Formats: sequence, C-alpha cells, structure tokens
Amino acid sequence: MNRLRSDRGQAAVLTVVFLAALLGAVALVLDVGSWFREQRDTQAAADASALAAAQELPYSTALADTRAADYLSKNRGGDAAVSYSSKWATDDTVTVVVERKAPGVFSKLFGIDSVDVDARATARASGLEAARWVAPIVVNIKHEQLNCGRDADDKPVPCFGEPAVLTLDHLHKPGSGDAAGAFSLINLDGDDTGSVGGAELGDWIEKGFDQYMKLGDYTSVPSAKFNDSHIKDALEARMKDTLLFPIYETITGSGSTAIYTIVGWVGFKVTSYKASGSDGEVKGSFTRVIWEGIQSSTGSNLNYGARSIALVG
Repeated sequence: MNRLRSDRGQAAVLTVVFLAALLGAVALVLDVGSWFREQRDTQAAADASALAAAQELPYSTALADTRAADYLSKNRGGDAAVSYSSKWATDDTVTVVVERKAPGVFSKLFGIDSVDVDARATARASGLEAARWVAPIVVNIKHEQLNCGRDADDKPVPCFGEPAVLTLDHLHKPGSGDAAGAFSLINLDGDDTGSVGGAELGDWIEKGFDQYMKLGDYTSVPSAKFNDSHIKDALEARMKDTLLFPIYETITGSGSTAIYTIVGWVGFKVTSYKASGSDGEVKGSFTRVIWEGIQSSTGSNLNYGARSIALVG
C-alpha cells in the first residue's frame, strides 16, 4: 500500500534557512549603515581639522600641526597625516587625511570585526578680494607700521602688536591728491558716490558694513563726521576690539570729493581715540585676523595679515 509522504519537514528546514539568510542580510545592512555614518563623521572631522590647521597658515606649520592634532584628539581621534603645499604663498595650503576603524556588530558573525574608513580634506588660507563687516577708517599703505619687514615672498609685513597711530596726515599721503579736510573716512558703499551720515558711519564702525566690500575706488567723507557723536559712541563700544580697516594706495582729487583706491585690508585693535577736528586720531595696533570674505584668486593682500580660510578640496 502506498503512503502519501508529508513535505512539512522540508518546508520547516527551508524556512529556517531563509530566515537565517534574511537575518544575516538585515544584520549586514545595519553594519554597513553604521560604516557609512562613520565615513561621514570621519569626513567631517577631516574637514574641521583642516580648517583648524589653516588658521595658522601660512605663518607656522608647527602650530598648524598642533591645531590639527588637538582637534582630532577632542573629537574621537584617529590616525592623521598632515601635509602642506603652496598655492599663492609658501605653505598656505594644508591637507589632512584621517583614518579610523569602524567596528561591526552583526558582521562579526561572518568574521568581519571592523573595516577601515578614511577621509581627506584640503583647506587654504588666502588673502581677500572682498571683505564683509569692514569699518570705514582707511590706512595709508605707506604707514610705517605696515612696513616693518618682508615675508618669505618678499611682501611687506606690518609690525603686528606694536603701538600704531592713525591720523589725518595729508602731507604724507600717496597719490596726486591729499584729501585735506577728510579724516581718512570713506563711504563703503561702492555704488554710492555721495557722502554718508554720522549715524551710518557709526553703525559701520560698531557692527561693520553688512555687504561685501570689493577692492577699488571709494569716495571720501568729510572730517567733520569724525566728531559726530555716533562715531564716538561706536568707537567707545568697540574699544579693545579688533576692526577691519581698508588699506589705500592712492588718492585722487581733494577734500570731500577725494577718491581713495583700496588695495587691501588690515586688522586693527583699537585702544583709544581722539575726535577733535583735523587733529583726530585712532590708536591701537595692527593684528592678524581671520575674516569673513571672498578669497582672492591670486592670494593678494595676505601679507597684511587679513585672510580667509576655506575648504578647497
């Protein structure tokens, strides 16, 4: 007599096999997802480490090394390789490569304890071709405190940190004009060829010009504005702070119609001021600054210490 054979046992075996495969696939997917997250975290760490290192460039690769290492040690660590290259100035570019182990959990069932992830980031410190949050007080390019030596690329270097005084000294200003009757104040709005009120000048000193100021020609503002209460209040509010001043190369015209040709920017820490007509002055010291701006495509103006840092790869 023939007996019907049951397939229920075979179905159970197949179900177990398929469930095991499914669970293995799900587990592997979970681990792969965690590895991708680790890759993103490693890339973020490399980006931030490169930007941190670039803050010291092009002046000190040793300090840049320290910044890169300090950042990684405070952010889960990793093995890092730091290297430098030159684009517009010597050692103005840093590349950081970070390597980490990304451990697995379920993948260990398949003999995979961890995978290696790595990330690369390149950042550069460069001069500015446009700057934001600028103050409307200009500095003569021939100011002696802007010319205390030459850097590795034979560009003038300011006497950073040493006392400096900005005054109305038209006898020593370069260019065909002397702007007598103007305390080196300019209208930062390049699209406006007229004058500007004391309230707006004061706002630009206290908060900075909220647009990107480009290199080029800007109109003078009468020196009487320097005695305005808004400017005095603004300088009082920014005492001991660092402002960004434009550097001018030439003056054409004279008086309140003079045109200043701006060729760069420099950081200036204000310590005191005197607002008294043609004897007005601002005292402080030039300082290196990292500033919000558009990086120069030629690296110009880096020698005056005002620079922007950005990821470039």
